[in-house]
Amino acid sequence: MHNVAQKTQTPLIAYLLRLGDSALVLGQRSAQLCGKAPALEEEMALMNVGLDLFGQARNWLTYAAELEGEGHDADHLAFRRDAQDFRNLLIVEQPNGDFADTMGRQFLFDAWHVHLLDGLTQSSDPRIAEVAAKSLKEATYHLRRSSEWVMRLGDGTEESHTRMQRALDNLWRFTGELTQFDEIDQAMFEAGIAPDPEILATRWKATVEEVLEEATLVRPSYDTWMYTGGKVGHHTEHLGFLLAEMQYLPRTYPDATVW
Repeated sequence: MHNVAQKTQTPLIAYLLRLGDSALVLGQRSAQLCGKAPALEEEMALMNVGLDLFGQARNWLTYAAELEGEGHDADHLAFRRDAQDFRNLLIVEQPNGDFADTMGRQFLFDAWHVHLLDGLTQSSDPRIAEVAAKSLKEATYHLRRSSEWVMRLGDGTEESHTRMQRALDNLWRFTGELTQFDEIDQAMFEAGIAPDPEILATRWKATVEEVLEEATLVRPSYDTWMYTGGKVGHHTEHLGFLLAEMQYLPRTYPDATVW
């Protein structure tokens, strides 16, 4: 593991930040729904998904902080960085909206996340493979739950179908980052750390198309103009507001300790 980290340290840290930040931000979005879910069962499910994502974020960010070698920890990376330093996917920072928006966002992410983690279980980096194996169990449940809701809403009443289709149409423009890859993704693949990004994109599309067909929803075009930039620090205005809320306490009392 030491040799892998030394050989590709800078892109590896960037890659870990992408993994950790996406999980962290989506986890925070789930946490914002505490007390606002449409039913008690969904309240518990949303919070459990959020807690899973927070745990995954801690694992990825802890590893990134160790590789940076600056004496930081996962909490520092989560609470002391500004929006432009975050490397999360744009789709996870989009507002919760109504329940169709929430589940549509979760599904589009889950359909990518579960295939990514599956590939990472074969990583040449033992620590990444270990974290991915644990996270894959959680992500598999996340995908099953979110896809079931997309199908229920899409193939439900006229109102639920309309809302689910509208959510899908609005969120689709942020899915480009799930299928497009850059030099960091390519470097991780060539080092044997991450899966082939082209195969990942193909599997995401297959999962999405299967669920949308079952949900009687119309898939937007893959040729639609896409928003990108989250993986290199260019974000929508929504991330700044999310971080202001999430980071308030550690920023206000940076040296506070628990007695």
